[in-house]
Amino acid sequence: MENTYLAIVLGPLIAAVIAGLFGRQIGRVGAHTITILAVAVSCALSILVLKGQLIDGDPAYNGTVYTWMVTDGVNMEIGFLVDRLTALMMTVVTFVSLMVHVYTIGYMHDDPGYQRFFSYISLFTFAMLMLVMANNFLQLFFGWEAVGVVSYLLIGFWYTRPTAIFANMKAFLVNRVGDFGFLLGIAAIVHFTGSLDYAEVFTQAESMQGRQIEIFDGLPWSGLTVACICLFIGAMGKSAQVPLHVWLPDSMEGPTPISALIHAATMVTAGVFMVARMSPLFEYSEVALSFVLVIGATTALFTGFLGVVQNDIKRVIAYSTLSQLGYMMVALGASAYAAGIFHLGTHAFFKALLFLAAGSVIIGLHHEQDIRRMGGLKKYMPITYWTSLIGSLALIGFPGTAGFFSKDALIEAVHGATRAGSSYAYWCVLLGVFITALYTFRLFFLVFHGAERIDDDARGHLQESPWVVWVPLVMLAIPSLLIGWPTIGPVLFGDFFGAAIFVLPGNDVLGELGQGFHGAWGFLVHGLTSPVLYLAGAGVGVAWFCYLRRPDLPETLRARFAAVHTLLMNKYYADILVEKIIPKGSTGVGTLFWRIGDVVLIDGAAVNGSAKLVGWAAGVIRYMQTGYLYTYAFAMIIGLSALIGWVLWA
Repeated sequence: MENTYLAIVLGPLIAAVIAGLFGRQIGRVGAHTITILAVAVSCALSILVLKGQLIDGDPAYNGTVYTWMVTDGVNMEIGFLVDRLTALMMTVVTFVSLMVHVYTIGYMHDDPGYQRFFSYISLFTFAMLMLVMANNFLQLFFGWEAVGVVSYLLIGFWYTRPTAIFANMKAFLVNRVGDFGFLLGIAAIVHFTGSLDYAEVFTQAESMQGRQIEIFDGLPWSGLTVACICLFIGAMGKSAQVPLHVWLPDSMEGPTPISALIHAATMVTAGVFMVARMSPLFEYSEVALSFVLVIGATTALFTGFLGVVQNDIKRVIAYSTLSQLGYMMVALGASAYAAGIFHLGTHAFFKALLFLAAGSVIIGLHHEQDIRRMGGLKKYMPITYWTSLIGSLALIGFPGTAGFFSKDALIEAVHGATRAGSSYAYWCVLLGVFITALYTFRLFFLVFHGAERIDDDARGHLQESPWVVWVPLVMLAIPSLLIGWPTIGPVLFGDFFGAAIFVLPGNDVLGELGQGFHGAWGFLVHGLTSPVLYLAGAGVGVAWFCYLRRPDLPETLRARFAAVHTLLMNKYYADILVEKIIPKGSTGVGTLFWRIGDVVLIDGAAVNGSAKLVGWAAGVIRYMQTGYLYTYAFAMIIGLSALIGWVLWA
């Protein structure tokens, strides 16, 4: 099996190297052919691995591929841990990546960086696979940083645009903040356990709970809690949780396929996967789980509000991604890890679908992205319309769609949680259902229905996108609509993950919820009486009334609640804080230290002061140098007399 795993990982890497280094020689067709073929093979093998784990009963694989070094008894190695959680993530990553690769043929058709783009997205697939297949923290960190580097390259792919360069630098720097915490968490784990290997660390999780560390004198903390919170800070950066969320909306400056591949379905979910993988650690720290719960709930609700006022088609979906990542984190904080991963999987399909559908609209309108300049596209782009409708319904949790099963179960699990912050989290995710439906169908109605606000030149060329664009839409729409039916039972209430996810008996909210589970149809019937359905319906109804029935009403509300609208348009002033206040403040503090420390103390007192002191002392001493022999003889006699007197006295 090790050869199979190597083929899954190395295929996209080899294809990326060939497309990147020999792109001119193999041409455009060669670049997309070899990268698509490599990812398709990885996808097929990943599906076979998942089948082997679930149906054939293959045991989990945990083995070392290559040992890099051993220092102080700590093994630094490359290794794979392939269990059911890993197999699921491998399948999701490679399938979405394959759809994006095919879609890119149409979207990037006229771009001069065609081969380079295919090299980047194939390299990203390799990095993400290394992350999810890791069996140790060293390889996890490698994959973690590798997806960050490729993300940086892809966000700034159009490097001639100042906005793209600013966006990729912002993403890079914000993620460095999170990664610093992540590295501290890994260091804490090595300090307490003496190992980087998952299996060895997990066996010591309970004992770590009793070991303490003093961050501040006289204030001891559980070493496990500190390690888990630091690890989660890394997840806050990678999965864009408040307050490290500010980079993700700006990352829309990259080409649309990137938005689907990295910022909807794969990279941003790395933090969610990491916390689920670390469940044996997090389960022994109530403080860390409450921290995850509150941060996720805050992100789910308050970033959703921002999606209501956005006018860029991709940014609306980007804020939706932020909100849904918050939902996943809430599930993890409630110890409903399976629910969080289930929503990760369903979200990957329908959010990638929505991003790619947005790209189809952008192609049709010659790269127009303002939804206020759209409308009535249903008759021009029917396939894009129907697939967008499926994605939108799945996002709001319409009964029967994949999003309905994952989101409803997630909210019910949070409702059943009893740890600190669970009540706050429940009301956040519940109100977030209404907000999600409002901004989702505001976007849908403004783009596909109502009066046409399209530029005359664009209308003359408006038509459905080519097959390489709409085929991935259809392929993603199918699981967005149907995948919840066969999977909700085994994934949420069965033994789908086996030993891959650990939950203490007292925290098993999904186990309690599963006692009333009677199949997908029973869950659907129960959902028809849930407040979630009515809140989603209310959000759709408000969007219809405000943007189709009374399109004048939003402007009236905007004028009446100008202060709230300004707050939302300025994104709670978080960007101003990150881009202006913190940099200027840190520059001011640095300038102060420079003027006092460098100029006054080091340059003035230490360097120049010591030089002046030596010069002054030399100026005083030089008067003792007369040049007369009798003066020096007299000084020698006096000195010799003093020495003899001291010896005799002693």
